[in-house]
Amino acid sequence: MDTKKLFSKWAFALLLFGFGFTSNANNLQISGTAVSGSNISFNVSWENSWNASLAPSNWDAVWIFVKYQDCATRQWYHAAIATTGNTAASPLQVDLVSDAKGVFLRRSALGGGNIPSTAVTLALNIPAGTYNYKVYGVEMVHIPQGDFQVGDGTSVATYNSITINAAAQSSGLSTATLGGSSAAVPATFPMGYNAFYSMKYEMTQEQYVEFLNTLTYDQQKERTSIDPIAAAGTGAFTTGGQYRNGIEILTPGNNNTLPAVFVCDATNNSVNDTNDGQNVAMNWISWADLAAYLDWAALRPMTEMEFEKICRGPLPRVAGEYPWGTTDFSAYHSGLVTNPLQANETITTVVNGRNIYSNSAAIAGAAYGPTRVGIFATGSTGRASSGAAYYGVMEMAGNVWERVVNTSNASGVAFTGALGDGALTVLGDADVANWPSPATAIGAGSRGNGYYNVNANSSRTSDRTSISSAPTSRTYTVGGRGVR
Repeated sequence: MDTKKLFSKWAFALLLFGFGFTSNANNLQISGTAVSGSNISFNVSWENSWNASLAPSNWDAVWIFVKYQDCATRQWYHAAIATTGNTAASPLQVDLVSDAKGVFLRRSALGGGNIPSTAVTLALNIPAGTYNYKVYGVEMVHIPQGDFQVGDGTSVATYNSITINAAAQSSGLSTATLGGSSAAVPATFPMGYNAFYSMKYEMTQEQYVEFLNTLTYDQQKERTSIDPIAAAGTGAFTTGGQYRNGIEILTPGNNNTLPAVFVCDATNNSVNDTNDGQNVAMNWISWADLAAYLDWAALRPMTEMEFEKICRGPLPRVAGEYPWGTTDFSAYHSGLVTNPLQANETITTVVNGRNIYSNSAAIAGAAYGPTRVGIFATGSTGRASSGAAYYGVMEMAGNVWERVVNTSNASGVAFTGALGDGALTVLGDADVANWPSPATAIGAGSRGNGYYNVNANSSRTSDRTSISSAPTSRTYTVGGRGVR
């Protein structure tokens, strides 16, 4: 492969504004990217990593994928990873995946703590040419194979109180067995019994900006609320950083040919500062927006049965429980944070059941919104005080609603768990077989509640109040995450 690393003046201009080869998502750092032949090397670090043999007997990881840009056309493409030539220094190992769309990096031995800057080399399998490159990382949590319970006998529209096991996954479930006014669920539907990875955090605004900046003009227009030709400083979804969403245009697009450059600017000052909300959960997205991001990242949507598996794990159900495993509920809002909009944004009060939620209309005002992902987790917090789900996934309740694939109708249960392939349609839509339609959102729903709602019970693990509610419009309390 006659591939070279070429950085044009245009590429260097992007580097000056933070779109180089460093990714920062809640203390995940990817830096020092270099290309030699068909190999791409970089350093990766992140905090609060684990590989545990005791309950929950799982590990965290980073999903790594690579995009390359044709220097002639400026189009971005998803790189395939070769089956050999991939290495990571201690304490990490490289786990390949069958579709070659990326790799998982995780601890090679039991242990916990921060991952220091660690050298990684991946072998790319891409056409010969001259390209720019970018490495992306998403923190993930491994959800092991195993039995788990759904339903709690209390929550609105809850499933029947049954166990999902190998027999259920292999044979499917009837409407009468599953309950909750669900359609019959075939064996091809990902119920959660089989192992998978879940994003550790909800998608952040920085992650969405990185996504937007690899799209064409037409694709950007579909994935924002504005025309990319709008003036610099125009908000992509709202004005003036309302609802704590600070994504805006830095450089306008040009006549349907050149895409815009987007940045984080929650403070309406200089862009991409440390207090511009890069690690705040992404809000204002529709089902189509989330599906497009997941397709682009070679992930897939979560099903609502997987949602309950992530929250409850193998533990017995508790009536009315929240994702942190208790009925404690301690609500907070963005007006109570310290270090607002920074990477260390936090809420210092430590009690069980902490989550970002309010039923006050005042907290739905434009000055309020979602907070930093992982806001309650520290080195000394437990599951209940950090608001963590059983396996270590954060903010499964509160902050922003989770878009999921439902079991309520034929479009939802037709979902087979097919993965995104890293590419979108020319208009910026996901195009994976059997995903709920970007145009209609039929088959998609919402779980877990957002930072504002009149009813706190919607935060319960088994509550399905909004399971058929995935409107095609964008909503200020809605975000999401993906799985693989």
